[in-house]
Amino acid sequence: MQPRMKNPAAIVPNAMQAILALRASSEKGGVPPLTLELAHLRASQINGCGACVDAGARTARKSGETDERLFAVSAWRDTPYFTDAERAALALTEAITRLSDRADPVPDDVWDEAARHYDERALAALILWIATTNVFNRLNVSTRQVAGAAW
Repeated sequence: MQPRMKNPAAIVPNAMQAILALRASSEKGGVPPLTLELAHLRASQINGCGACVDAGARTARKSGETDERLFAVSAWRDTPYFTDAERAALALTEAITRLSDRADPVPDDVWDEAARHYDERALAALILWIATTNVFNRLNVSTRQVAGAAW
């Protein structure tokens, strides 16, 4: 496989730094790091971003995530491996990532469950994290970035 071009954020001056700064800010919002990694992995699976699925699984594993949970992220509703807070984060991730799939893209039940587990700051950080993941996914998928390759 060959990418169509380098990652656009690596070409446009200051773009990568801006995206990475947003990501770093999201990490300081009080959401457990492994929860952020699960959200990253789930959004990347939905978007078909092989580069982010690969990198996300590797990062999560290095951070202490188990293979059992990593293998089950795509079927999180049907497995017992995730906490209620993680399930709320994954449901929010799916809603934000699939905005065009329903008339009410982020329904109140999904929002309310996430808000039950995360205070305003953490919820803001989680939303920024999901949005940043979607930015990376769209850059990588459109330019066919290869899993495991450096930018």
